[in-house]
Amino acid sequence: MTDTRIRIAGVELKNPVMTASGTFGSGEEYSEFVDLNQLGAVVTKGVADVPWPGNPTPRIVEVYGGMLNAIGLQNPGIEVFCERDIPFLRKYDTKIVVNVCGHAPEEYLRVVERLAEEKIDLMEINISCPNVNANFLAFGQEPACVEQLTAQIKKIARQPIIMKLTPNVTDITEVARAAEAGGADAVSLINTLTGMKIDVQRRTFALANKTGGMSGPAVKPVAVRMVYQVAQAVKIPIIGMGGIVTAEDALEFILAGASAVSVGTANFFRPEATLEVVRGIEEYMEKNGVKHIQELIGAVR
Repeated sequence: MTDTRIRIAGVELKNPVMTASGTFGSGEEYSEFVDLNQLGAVVTKGVADVPWPGNPTPRIVEVYGGMLNAIGLQNPGIEVFCERDIPFLRKYDTKIVVNVCGHAPEEYLRVVERLAEEKIDLMEINISCPNVNANFLAFGQEPACVEQLTAQIKKIARQPIIMKLTPNVTDITEVARAAEAGGADAVSLINTLTGMKIDVQRRTFALANKTGGMSGPAVKPVAVRMVYQVAQAVKIPIIGMGGIVTAEDALEFILAGASAVSVGTANFFRPEATLEVVRGIEEYMEKNGVKHIQELIGAVR
């Protein structure tokens, strides 16, 4: 028998496989294709204090090895989310991780405070959002901002918090250390890499926003490298993501130091990918005589 259970900040997951925010709706959208009961956790699409309309279209484009998106975190706002999405997810035997977004610290804090009343398990804080108080740099690009925002959130959060790190920085270990110093219970990485595609026939940008977030299999080597670096820099758990399609992909992240993994873009072209990763990890452990998933976490030094 193999034991795939892992703990993140005292929250036990039956296995280390989650969904990546923004690629799985809030669970209901995929529930006809995926048995949510088999997942370690469902990570919801980002939610803000008020509804966000998102960016103008076109805002998704396929590129070699993945996709670019500039959705702009369109969401219905926290009140609709709490009334509609949380009750749906609570019908399943899986952990609920709510992704939180905002343009300013007070926006994040309003959502975190509202979620304190809800029966959810963890919060993932998307610090790749533009900071309106810092010339629209993402919160996650400045370590001092990361530490400060993390500390502010921790003061009012009733659930453990995961800070989601952007790869669009010079040294991701500095940002990870800042999150840890601010009191983060875990970090997740990587968010999307900033990219661009130009339509040569129309001689214009493929996305209305000009730039978008690159995700998919092509980003995996970068993501694995960053997870490994962060695992050497902090003591808090890491959730690894970026181009995971198969169990072998997921195991790379786990061996590099991730306690759990999130499957993202693969959900769009292979809706059953999360379940295949769950089964594949179990099969790998059985084949290689690994009794507990903990034996694999950070095994590659």
